[in-house]
Amino acid sequence: MKIFILAVVCLTLSIHAQKPEPCKSPPLLEGALTVLLPSQHWRVFEKFSYDAIGQNVRVLAAGTDGNQTFLTDLLLLYREGVSYEIHYRNQTCIKQALKEPFRHLGVPHNAHFLSQMVLGSSSLPGQGLLVNVWNGTWEETKSHYLMSFTEFGCIPISIADFTQKAELGELTNFFDLVEGIENPDVFIPPSFCDSVEVLPPRKSASSSFIPVL
Repeated sequence: MKIFILAVVCLTLSIHAQKPEPCKSPPLLEGALTVLLPSQHWRVFEKFSYDAIGQNVRVLAAGTDGNQTFLTDLLLLYREGVSYEIHYRNQTCIKQALKEPFRHLGVPHNAHFLSQMVLGSSSLPGQGLLVNVWNGTWEETKSHYLMSFTEFGCIPISIADFTQKAELGELTNFFDLVEGIENPDVFIPPSFCDSVEVLPPRKSASSSFIPVL
């Protein structure tokens, strides 16, 4: 009887140990992503630099909003509490207060593990990527999400946000991600931004790709 109970306990601990846990992505990350908002006919391509150590984010975004196209260069310095919208073409800068807290890239702490799968093929080594799929509800908006991160390294693959009516609100896909920051100067605003007056915070200055942990 004791042997049977011990076996059951060992099996339970083994199953629990194999279940993936919510995780944080690497603190220094660069790459690209696409964002689609079907209801607003809004599509964007972004190249980003993410620094969770210094709490900085740099985003270069190009996209379409309805029939309009746009190009944005945004620098977010959370510890300094300021954001910069930079325009190199005419060397102008919009500097605004940044009151939002820094948001880590990763799987939210209250996310529910759904499944584990291989993207690509599992026939031979190197032909597939092992990912974990999670779902949950954002605490701020009460909307639902479905996201996938790699099993090893906690690298983001995709994040889908759904409305309370289960309609797709936003879809983000990541690619070409590399750990580290190639050029740390990417988080230093250009000199023509130094003398610019700080304006009140915008409604939302944070980058759309950063989920809340």
